[in-house]
Amino acid sequence: MRDIFGNPFRPVVFAAEWRTSTAIALAQHVYESRDFSAMPILADALQDAGCDSGDVLDHCRGPGPHVRGCWVVDLVLGKG
Repeated sequence: MRDIFGNPFRPVVFAAEWRTSTAIALAQHVYESRDFSAMPILADALQDAGCDSGDVLDHCRGPGPHVRGCWVVDLVLGKG
Protein backbone atom coordinates (compact mmCIF):
# COMPACT_ATOMS: atom_id res chain seq x y z
CA MET A 1 0.00 0.00 0.00
CA ARG A 2 2.82 2.43 0.79
CA ASP A 3 4.22 1.98 -2.71
CA ILE A 4 0.99 3.35 -4.13
CA PHE A 5 0.03 5.95 -1.53
CA GLY A 6 3.27 6.83 0.25
CA ASN A 7 3.15 7.76 3.90
CA PRO A 8 -0.19 9.50 4.58
CA PHE A 9 1.26 11.05 7.74
CA ARG A 10 4.17 12.69 5.89
CA PRO A 11 2.94 14.01 2.53
CA VAL A 12 5.67 14.99 0.07
CA VAL A 13 5.70 18.31 -1.72
CA PHE A 14 7.10 17.56 -5.16
CA ALA A 15 8.91 20.52 -6.75
CA ALA A 16 8.26 21.12 -10.45
CA GLU A 17 11.98 21.58 -11.15
CA TRP A 18 12.58 17.93 -10.22
CA ARG A 19 10.64 16.94 -13.35
CA THR A 20 13.58 17.04 -15.73
CA SER A 21 13.47 15.36 -19.12
CA THR A 22 15.70 12.59 -17.75
CA ALA A 23 13.51 11.98 -14.69
CA ILE A 24 10.37 11.97 -16.82
CA ALA A 25 11.87 9.56 -19.36
CA LEU A 26 12.97 7.17 -16.59
CA ALA A 27 9.61 7.35 -14.84
CA GLN A 28 7.80 6.77 -18.14
CA HIS A 29 9.99 3.72 -18.81
CA VAL A 30 9.27 2.31 -15.35
CA TYR A 31 5.55 2.99 -15.72
CA GLU A 32 5.17 1.47 -19.19
CA SER A 33 7.50 -1.52 -18.81
CA ARG A 34 6.83 -2.25 -15.13
CA ASP A 35 10.59 -2.73 -14.85
CA PHE A 36 11.35 -1.27 -11.46
CA SER A 37 15.08 -1.98 -11.65
CA ALA A 38 15.51 1.62 -12.84
CA MET A 39 14.16 3.09 -9.59
CA PRO A 40 17.64 3.76 -8.11
CA ILE A 41 18.60 5.51 -11.36
CA LEU A 42 15.44 7.59 -11.09
CA ALA A 43 16.56 8.55 -7.56
CA ASP A 44 19.90 9.70 -8.97
CA ALA A 45 18.16 11.76 -11.67
CA LEU A 46 15.87 13.37 -9.10
CA GLN A 47 18.79 14.12 -6.81
CA ASP A 48 20.70 15.67 -9.74
CA ALA A 49 17.62 17.86 -10.34
CA GLY A 50 17.82 19.12 -6.75
CA CYS A 51 15.48 16.72 -4.97
CA ASP A 52 16.46 16.55 -1.32
CA SER A 53 13.41 14.67 -0.07
CA GLY A 54 14.57 11.69 1.93
CA ASP A 55 11.16 10.07 1.50
CA VAL A 56 11.37 10.25 -2.31
CA LEU A 57 15.01 9.22 -2.61
CA ASP A 58 14.80 6.46 -0.01
CA HIS A 59 11.69 5.05 -1.63
CA CYS A 60 13.36 4.91 -5.05
CA ARG A 61 16.46 3.29 -3.63
CA GLY A 62 14.59 0.92 -1.35
CA PRO A 63 14.00 -2.76 -2.05
CA GLY A 64 10.30 -2.33 -2.75
CA PRO A 65 8.25 -4.13 -3.63
CA HIS A 66 7.38 -1.59 -6.28
CA VAL A 67 4.19 -1.78 -8.32
CA ARG A 68 2.57 0.17 -11.13
CA GLY A 69 0.98 3.18 -9.50
CA CYS A 70 4.09 3.89 -7.40
CA TRP A 71 3.56 7.29 -5.83
CA VAL A 72 7.01 8.59 -6.81
CA VAL A 73 6.64 7.56 -10.45
CA ASP A 74 3.17 9.12 -10.50
CA LEU A 75 4.49 12.37 -9.02
CA VAL A 76 7.27 12.58 -11.62
CA LEU A 77 4.72 11.97 -14.39
CA GLY A 78 2.31 14.51 -12.92
CA LYS A 79 -0.30 11.87 -12.10
CA GLY A 80 -0.20 12.36 -8.37
